[in-house]
Amino acid sequence: MTDSTATQSATRRPSLSASVDYDIDDGVIASARDFIADFLSASPAVGREPVARERIDLARLVVSELVTNVVRHAPGPCRVLLELFDEALEISVFDRREASPVPRGHDPGRIGQHGVEIVVAVCESVSVEPLPSGKRVRARLSLA
Repeated sequence: MTDSTATQSATRRPSLSASVDYDIDDGVIASARDFIADFLSASPAVGREPVARERIDLARLVVSELVTNVVRHAPGPCRVLLELFDEALEISVFDRREASPVPRGHDPGRIGQHGVEIVVAVCESVSVEPLPSGKRVRARLSLA
């Protein structure tokens, strides 16, 4: 899962950014969903049009799936970084597991394990960047 879009946006500055560190506990997924909704609700403060409710809901879904993956498969804490650009939101989740999430093939009979599939389906791009102590999963969600 790589895409040049992530590289392109790395050279531009976001109009708004915020991050939060989480210990892995029962409330982290809900907390991450609330964090992203509050973040996007603040977009008019930087001269942007308000983000559509549908896009906020999709962003909540994406962060929920990415953080759920960390809770289930990665040891230790994680960080969520949100970067708001003119046309898109970049959601990055950092964790300490080196292995990349892999989308599984479509299987309507499979119960669970559809998170990466969902993120790939709703986002413009998804990339995984190895780091010295883990990885960064970055998902770019269009706000149009």
